[in-house]
Amino acid sequence: MGGFAVLEARPVTGVAERWPALLVPGYTGSKEDFIAILQTLAQAGRRVFAMDLRGQFETPGPEDPSAYTCAALGADVDVVATAVGDGEPVHLLGHSFGGLVTRETVLDGTAKLASYTLMSSGPGGIVGPREHAGRTMLADLPTLGVERLWTDRLEPEAIRAGVPDDIVAFLRRRLLANSVTGLLTMGRAVLDSTDRVDELCQTGLSTLVLYGEHDDGWPPTLQAEMADRLDCDCVVVPGAAHSPAVEAPETTAAALTRFWNAAESAILHR
Repeated sequence: MGGFAVLEARPVTGVAERWPALLVPGYTGSKEDFIAILQTLAQAGRRVFAMDLRGQFETPGPEDPSAYTCAALGADVDVVATAVGDGEPVHLLGHSFGGLVTRETVLDGTAKLASYTLMSSGPGGIVGPREHAGRTMLADLPTLGVERLWTDRLEPEAIRAGVPDDIVAFLRRRLLANSVTGLLTMGRAVLDSTDRVDELCQTGLSTLVLYGEHDDGWPPTLQAEMADRLDCDCVVVPGAAHSPAVEAPETTAAALTRFWNAAESAILHR
């Protein structure tokens, strides 16, 4: 879609009676992070799209750091959201770093939006254990390179965590397909982004904060505080950590469908 790799799920009836949704992945992620929820979401009567950001996996990107700032990536998402909507409002979701990117779309874009979901994201740069891991990765990446980073560190971690062999193979293929310039620039943005929650409060857009009860990215308490500041709905997914769409797909899909349907109803009955 316009040079961006996307996955699309449609209702099995072929009839989309509700407004579409666009799902945006996090740092080192891709559209495949949403596979477990795509068809379930579509069964509620809408087309659901998941995209790669520029420089991620199957979407190529230039060796120009300016292409990978949150503002530039948010503008990319704005273009894709406009195409996905095709005149209709779009439910926009950003996971983790995707939340930092999509808030740029919400604040500075022109796409017609029906709602906004921050999934496992935060008000600014990431903190806690993932911050330390991110800074270590950024320090080592220029000297080690992506392949050695995978072989020496990330692959052993995945194997110790019990990740199945076919998923390990996919994760390797995906990481090696990423733009190194993109990894470095986006990695800095994950760590150093400023807080724009007060600006989001001014949009009036129906918003949901959703995260796993054991999130090891932005602390759950920080995400709950962000929801309070936004005065918006907040859903804590039992048993999930940083990737609710993978770790608790049915619960996550149900929460999103409820929120999207309510947002549509509120708009249509104004």
